[in-house]
Amino acid sequence: MILTLEISTAEKHDAHQITELVNSAYRGLSSKQGWTTEADLLLGCRTNIEEILQLISTEDSIFLLCKADTELVGSVHLQKQGEQVLLGMLAVKPLLQGKGIGKQLLFAGEQVAQETWGVSKSVMSVITCRNELIAFYQRRGYRRTGVSTSFPVNPELWLPKVVDLHLETLEKILP
Repeated sequence: MILTLEISTAEKHDAHQITELVNSAYRGLSSKQGWTTEADLLLGCRTNIEEILQLISTEDSIFLLCKADTELVGSVHLQKQGEQVLLGMLAVKPLLQGKGIGKQLLFAGEQVAQETWGVSKSVMSVITCRNELIAFYQRRGYRRTGVSTSFPVNPELWLPKVVDLHLETLEKILP
């Protein structure tokens, strides 16, 4: 199946769909249909509509949407931080993972960040035990920095199922 994809910038009215997509890709039973699930590590939601609305409304913050026809199939958040962009919440509909949508969104995010803010580096945080996810980003030019932090506590949204979760920063110098 060949998908025709369209990348666009999210508006406030997209917040509900983004919230559903991100949560379905990261947590809960639906996330287990894809390979990016955190459901065995964390209980609860990845995000909520309030957080998504705040990110859409924040200066130097962009959510990119990826649609196949009119269906939202992916999204990624970009946040300018000085001379770099923080990429986060890269999400693809679980049943469509492994079809190149995530790669296209990642590349689009890097391009938009360079064109919009003139940044020279992209950074992200990945749970350290997610080796297959880290390998995915390494194949796209990201490198491990060795900088890690404890996984944030947010009991209103999630609770860890395992102890001692950490995030590691990955970075890529943009061409």
